[in-house]
Amino acid sequence: MSDNHTPRALGEWPEGFRSGFTSFVGRPNAGKSTLTNALVGQKVAITSAKPQTTRHTIRGIVHREDAQLVLVDTPGLHRPRTLLGQRLNDLVAETLSEVDAIGFCLPANEKIGPGDRFIATQLAQLQRKPIVAIVTKADLVDREALAAQLIAVTELGNQNFGPNGFAAIVPVSAVKEFQVQEVADVLVQQMPAGPPLYPDGELTDEPEAKMIAELVREAALEGVRDELPHSLAVVVEEMVPREGRSENNPLVDIHVSLYVERSSQKAIVIGRGGSRLREVGTNARKGIEKLLGTKVYLDLHVKVAKDWQRDPKQLGRLGF
Repeated sequence: MSDNHTPRALGEWPEGFRSGFTSFVGRPNAGKSTLTNALVGQKVAITSAKPQTTRHTIRGIVHREDAQLVLVDTPGLHRPRTLLGQRLNDLVAETLSEVDAIGFCLPANEKIGPGDRFIATQLAQLQRKPIVAIVTKADLVDREALAAQLIAVTELGNQNFGPNGFAAIVPVSAVKEFQVQEVADVLVQQMPAGPPLYPDGELTDEPEAKMIAELVREAALEGVRDELPHSLAVVVEEMVPREGRSENNPLVDIHVSLYVERSSQKAIVIGRGGSRLREVGTNARKGIEKLLGTKVYLDLHVKVAKDWQRDPKQLGRLGF
């Protein structure tokens, strides 16, 4: 929330105010979560160099004088190989059917491939929904390469969405804050007129426990082997204020379980003599304390849930 205006009640909004829901789609690691965080101005979605990091739809809320954008971040659309993969794709399809506009993220530094074409064909089935092409990671290429990618993206739009193609095409670098506001402007233009959907100052409607689980998951994914992202699930088992602490010095006890599919993966997460798990705890705790605005004691346990990605019962228990 900007500091130059007083909080507005939901019942008051200027004439011409627009509000609505936008979803970012794209193949895994296309920069969707980083862009969500840049637009909101605070970390609400976890980011990682590992594909398929996002598991739940995260809502980030962008407050402006003229509009309110509710960003729905989805898992990367992909050809599913497991039951979890299929459920993630179903989650994306369900989300896309309900939003007012879609931002299709395509990295500037990677040629358009089968994954992008697969997503474009899926999006083409959504009748009359504005689709904005967002060319992410523009800071990683020179001007010539960016121009070539914009032409390729234009062609992709024309092939799948008729002669008018995409509603707009915007290059952006969330990391360098290049054209982030331009992305917001273009998306706002696609929103219907109407009052704000959330109170001023609210940045996400995600439950705290889910955000804490995602922060732990992000910390656990840093610098580990490629097979781990798909196999790691995190559940907050308990979150309680420590008894006997003064009001001026509160502490929250948080007990978290990290589930992997095999004993060998458990060893990776824990590290030699528990060194890696301690590092995960230290890194995650910083983000959690910032989120909650209080000190926390973080207790992490790693457990094996054999082949949970393919087991409907275990998927349900782990929140999928």
